[in-house]
Order: sequence, then C-alpha cells, then structure tokens
Amino acid sequence: MINDKMAKALNEQMNKEFYNSRLYLSMATFFHDINMEGGAKWMEKQAAEETEHAMKLYNYLKDRGARILLTEVPAPPTSWASPLAAFEDAYKHECDVSKEIDDLVEMARTLKDNATLNFLQWFVDEQVEEEAITDAIVQKLKMASKGSGALFFMDRMLGER
Repeated sequence: MINDKMAKALNEQMNKEFYNSRLYLSMATFFHDINMEGGAKWMEKQAAEETEHAMKLYNYLKDRGARILLTEVPAPPTSWASPLAAFEDAYKHECDVSKEIDDLVEMARTLKDNATLNFLQWFVDEQVEEEAITDAIVQKLKMASKGSGALFFMDRMLGER
C-alpha cells in the first residue's frame, strides 16, 4: 500500500499530465490553423505521449491500491504569436514538468518509498529527453526565423516525427 501523501501527489501529477496532453493538442490546432501540418503532427504525437504518461501514473496508483482521483482539467491556451512562441512555451512547460517530477522524487525519498522512487526514475529520464528535444526545436526555429524557406523546412522536419 502506498502512503496517502504520495498517492495524493501522484494523483495530482496524473491530472497534470492529462492537462499536458490537452496543451499539446491545443498547440496542434494552432499549427493546423497556420497551415504547418508538420508542427501539428509533432504536437499531436506529443499530446498522445502525455496521455501515456498520465496512464502510467494511473496504472501505478491502481497497482499500489491507491484511490484514483480524476479532477477537472483546465482549458489550455489556444493561440501563440508564432511557431517559435509555441515551442518556447512547450520548452518552458517541459522544464516546469521536470521540476514537478523532481518534487515527487524528493517526496518519495523523504517517505522512504523505494517502489515509487524506482517508478519515478522513468519520468526523470523522460524529462531529460523532453527538454532536450523541445530546446533543440526552439534553437532551430530561432535560426529559421531569418527566412520563410527555413520555416518550411522545419515544418517538414517536425512532420517526420
């Protein structure tokens, strides 16, 4: 059985991951609206990954005998000033998620919950990858901002995800 405090925190993170999925899906609609189908596809895949993250937490809570609590998911933003602005928000958001995961790891350590600590290591590793990928895209979009041809190329690259 999992500690109630840890279960509450994991439930909160699960619901945040459902929000993350909606955020990326909203970003996908933004990219559709500006006819960047590659960017939309990238964001749709990211949304699906975030749902998988939420379900990992859901299943872990279930396996540990915790009560699973689904809460209301707030509406995400719906527009950005540019493709770069959207990916800068995505990068900042991934950094925020990394902090959330770090806080969960600290809680698991404090509670001496080795099973949860082990489970969370996957999320720690995932966040390193998420930050690196989104930051790389931000840097490329900054370079691409100097010409529309480069932005077209970036859209094609994003669509290959």
